[in-house]
Amino acid sequence: MTTSNTRAPGTGDVDPAVREELARLRDSIDNIDAAVVHMLAERFKATQQVGHLKARHQLPPADQAREARQIARLRTLAESAKLDPAFAEKFLNFIIAEVIRHHERIAEDTAAPPRG
Repeated sequence: MTTSNTRAPGTGDVDPAVREELARLRDSIDNIDAAVVHMLAERFKATQQVGHLKARHQLPPADQAREARQIARLRTLAESAKLDPAFAEKFLNFIIAEVIRHHERIAEDTAAPPRG
């Protein structure tokens, strides 16, 4: 048995004030999600440019030393932001894997003879 006043007894209905607060919080989350998507799009635009530069100069798609520095940097940022550093590392590793995949494709396209 709960003593919370968030539900009307026996109806299962949520208190309108709770529903309003939940909607406000969810709107905030939706705005943050949109910002994250836009930031990722900007990040991938920059990494595409890196991929083209690497391809033109026959540089490898991956740079393990940079990746290690970025992971260490992101873990430190996560700790200071009170975010789980392991989660931040997993997230960055996911992004790095996608960037490398893009760089490999760009390198293949750059090395391929022109069609026609």
